[in-house]
Amino acid sequence: MKRLALWALALGLCALFVRAGFWQAGRATEKEAQRAAATAVLSARSPVPLGEARRRMPAWVSIEGRFAEAPPLRLDNQRRGERVGVHVYRAFETVDGWQLWVDLGWRPLPPDRRLPAETALPPGGVRLAGLLVPPPSAGLPIGPALSPAPDGGWLALRLPPDTLATAWGRPGVAPAPISADDRRIDTAVLRLDPALPIGYERDLDLLANTLSPDKHRGYALQWFGFAVGLLLLSLYLQFRRP
Repeated sequence: MKRLALWALALGLCALFVRAGFWQAGRATEKEAQRAAATAVLSARSPVPLGEARRRMPAWVSIEGRFAEAPPLRLDNQRRGERVGVHVYRAFETVDGWQLWVDLGWRPLPPDRRLPAETALPPGGVRLAGLLVPPPSAGLPIGPALSPAPDGGWLALRLPPDTLATAWGRPGVAPAPISADDRRIDTAVLRLDPALPIGYERDLDLLANTLSPDKHRGYALQWFGFAVGLLLLSLYLQFRRP
């Protein structure tokens, strides 16, 4: 009975290891597909209307409008090389009524992690172009997604749709309800074209601050190796001579 229980434990762990390996392999395939789609879109840079772009992301868009009065939103713990900082998002309203968050780029944080003052946004109307994509991957949901910043803006650890929706309001103020015909996009952000003369350091790499497909495959091999190793060890202990 004890031997059967040990075999059940070993096989259960092997199954978990194999499942983790297939998950990592699937993530590698998914990210390669994302990178290929983004490469094709960036090669053509053919603008797509926002209503259509949100259904076929990644998509290149060109929009005209103005930056809204919503407070700045920063995504924390963002690396650029060896440096750590924040990505800065600002709310934007198009002339035809769409509302969305625009990624102005990356800013470094000093050792005391004091948020730098934001550069003034262009007044009046402006035309923007860039890549409409889903928000950055959330990762493990540890801690509150959104916290008030000292300057009246927001500091986020992840950007799920409810976080993007809440950030349209100021800290301490309940967010306005969303009506059925609302044209606010909370499931996508605009990665601003690096060629535009506004914002901060930026590029259009969709896999920044995430594991590359090669690393996912490496982890997949590790998990499969754990499964094989545990199975071989169990067989050895089963049939070894006393």
